[in-house]
Amino acid sequence: MSGEAPSTPDVVVDMLMRATQALGSVTARSLGLVNEDVTLAQFRTLVVLATRGPQTVTALAEHLDVHASTMTRMCTRLVARDLVSRVPSLVDRREVVITPSASGSTLVEAVMTHRRDEFETIVSRLTDAEQNALIESVEAFVRAAEIDLATDHSPASELAYAQEE
Repeated sequence: MSGEAPSTPDVVVDMLMRATQALGSVTARSLGLVNEDVTLAQFRTLVVLATRGPQTVTALAEHLDVHASTMTRMCTRLVARDLVSRVPSLVDRREVVITPSASGSTLVEAVMTHRRDEFETIVSRLTDAEQNALIESVEAFVRAAEIDLATDHSPASELAYAQEE
């Protein structure tokens, strides 16, 4: 049966995988143009801080689904680059809170602006009919996935949510 055409769901899934790769490439390019030294993982951390506010290392680790020791090392690198700061918690003096620095917030804003500009360039290459079809398709996909960016605080939605602000 190797001569059979792939089923419609297979084609749709393949197209979603390609779209995810293209969207990820836009983000990676935007980050690389703004700051080559910050990794995507570090940028995700900055986006969480920019959208959710100061966090403990433990809360950041849980939110990004990484081990606390990994997040501690990540924060140490971000502190060294002056992208975040560690401040004593007002609630528990044994804890520290990670806060985005002015340069960390500026970096997130610059990447998001560049990313939006690149999306606008890409969309401008589509005809009006293609743009309308894309809007309908993305709306249908979001409904099917039951995603609500206002309540979904996964790392991927944080990037999308930050783009909207």
